[in-house]
Amino acid sequence: MWFALKKILSALLLPPVSSILLALVGLWIARYHRRTGITVVVLSLLSVLVLSWPPVSDALVRSLERYPAVVPKDLPSSKVQAIVVLGGGADTVAPEYGVDVLSRGARERVRYAVYLQQQTGLPILATGGSTGGTRAEALVMKDVVEREFRGRVRWTEVESLDTRSNAERSAVLLKAAGIERIALVTHGWHMVRAAKTFERAGLQVLPAPMGFKGGQARKLYRVLPRASALADSSLALHEWLGILAQHGSLDR
Repeated sequence: MWFALKKILSALLLPPVSSILLALVGLWIARYHRRTGITVVVLSLLSVLVLSWPPVSDALVRSLERYPAVVPKDLPSSKVQAIVVLGGGADTVAPEYGVDVLSRGARERVRYAVYLQQQTGLPILATGGSTGGTRAEALVMKDVVEREFRGRVRWTEVESLDTRSNAERSAVLLKAAGIERIALVTHGWHMVRAAKTFERAGLQVLPAPMGFKGGQARKLYRVLPRASALADSSLALHEWLGILAQHGSLDR
């Protein structure tokens, strides 16, 4: 229930839904104060345009990508005992395959985790539960790792529905195996919040970010507003909301 409520609130607070709601509020205000209402509507439309501009979305995402990329030599056994890869969303059953498939983001994460495993020999823990009645995402990740990428998943954490429970439940599995030092694999824009959450769960974290988005807005065609840029802006703002909420919980 709480997970569903968080998703609904997130959708309402982030563009483009928040901009649409603001425009509707502006139309209602315009019935009584025309100039004020029109101003609100224009600002809501401008917010969509600005957030759809690649340089803006690029700056928002870049503000989150604080950890540098790592290479296998950065993962000696003295620093790291296991690789933890976070789920990024499992799609529903794909009719062309007849089974659950990973989202593009989750697939990118497991590919990098397997690369690190192949270079270091470290065991992998996949974490992610089920939010739509399908198989737990960690189990889908395990299938992809072992069947397609020729890697091996030692542990699957299948109950968590968000980053906080990813960390807490994974920590229980790992500590039971005597593991406290991990390399954490997730997208660069997600790493700030993820690393802090896993550290709060009592693990020593070496961030191993991947899928960097920032710094791409250079070519001429990327100067024009794009739907993909709006999606990146929304993703970055969602992450900043999560970081602010995390700081709030730390202050209590």
